[in-house]
Amino acid sequence: MLRGSWRGARRGRAGRGGPAGSGLPGTIGVLREVRLIGADLQDGLHGSRALAAVRRIRRLVGAEAVVLADLDGPVARHGALPQGTDLDAVLAQVYEHGTVFRKPPLCAAPLLVADELTGCLVVGGSADGRALDEAEVAEVAELVSQALDHTELRSARARIAAADLRTLRAQISPHFVHNSLAVIAAHIRTDPGRARRLLTDFADYLRYSFSTAGDYVTVADELQATQTYLELQRARFDDRMEITVRMAPEILPVAIPFLVVQPIVENAVRHGLEKKAGPGHIGVSGFGEGPLCVIEIEDDGVGMEPELARAILAGVGPPARNVGLANVDRRLRTVYGPEYGLVIETAPGNGTKVTIRVPRFMRGVVTE
Repeated sequence: MLRGSWRGARRGRAGRGGPAGSGLPGTIGVLREVRLIGADLQDGLHGSRALAAVRRIRRLVGAEAVVLADLDGPVARHGALPQGTDLDAVLAQVYEHGTVFRKPPLCAAPLLVADELTGCLVVGGSADGRALDEAEVAEVAELVSQALDHTELRSARARIAAADLRTLRAQISPHFVHNSLAVIAAHIRTDPGRARRLLTDFADYLRYSFSTAGDYVTVADELQATQTYLELQRARFDDRMEITVRMAPEILPVAIPFLVVQPIVENAVRHGLEKKAGPGHIGVSGFGEGPLCVIEIEDDGVGMEPELARAILAGVGPPARNVGLANVDRRLRTVYGPEYGLVIETAPGNGTKVTIRVPRFMRGVVTE
C-alpha cells in the first residue's frame, strides 16, 4: 500500500518528496498522512473528521477531487469533479460489480469492511494531468477500508462491553436479595439499630449496582460498594465471616470498569465460603506496581481445581459459575487488551486468589 501511495505523492508534487507544505522527507511525510487519515476516520464515514480525511487523500494522490461515499451516496468530498461527471452512475457501477471502475479522468474503488461492501472512493483527475493509476486508487481505498474496519471493531468492542455490563446487572442474585432482606427482618426485633444500618447498606448496594452514571468508576467507589456487599454478607453469616480490606491510597482515584471487584467478591462468598464449614475470611487488597494498578481478592474457602478455573474464564464452566468471573475477565480484556484478563490461583481445599492487574492510566478510561 505504501509504495503505491508514495509513488503517487511524488509524481503529484514534482519531486517535492512529501505532502504539500509538509516540509518532511518523502517517506516520513506519506507515513504521517496515512496515520492521520486513519485518525480522521476513527468515527467512520459520517464522523466529524471525514472531510479532513478526504483532503488528505486528495493531497496524497495529487487529485483534482476526491469523494467518499456510503451505499446511500456521497458523504464527504473535496475539490471539483470533471464537468459532466455522473457521480451516481459511477457509484452504481462500482456497487454492482464490486470492483475498481476507471473512466478517465475518473477512477473509483469499492470500500470493503469485513468483506462487505460499505462504500466507495472516487478520485477525479490529477493535478499534473497524468493518467490515474488504478492500482494506486485501489491501495488508497484499501487504506480507507482498514481504517473503517478498525472503527467498526472499536464500536463492536464497546457494544460487547455494554452488553456484558447489562448482563451482569441483570444477574444480581435473587438468592442474595432474599437472604439480605431475611437478615434485615431478623434483626428488626433483636437489634433495630443494626437492621436500619443493614437496610441502608442494602439500598446503597442496589443504587450502585444499577447506576447509569458511566462505564467507569474509581477504585474508591468500587471498594465502597464491595464493602457494603460484604457487610450484608457478614450479617447473613452471623459474623462468622472475617473481612480484611487494604488499599494503597495512590490507587483509590484510578479509573476502572464498573462492577469488576464486587462480582469476584460475590463469587468468593457463594462458591468459596458458603460451602466451607466454620468461619471464613475474605481479603481485598490493592496497590500500585509501577504503571499498573493491582487488586487482589483472596478467600480461604473450599477452592477448586485449576482446570475448572480455566474453564470458567473461558465461559465453558458450570452455568452457575460462569457469569461473574467470565464476564469480568471478558470486559477487562475488551477495555485494556488481551494481556489484562483475570489471573486465578486456586486448589481444592486451599482457597482462591483472583488478581486484577490493569494500567493506572489509559486513554478513554475515565470517570464522568
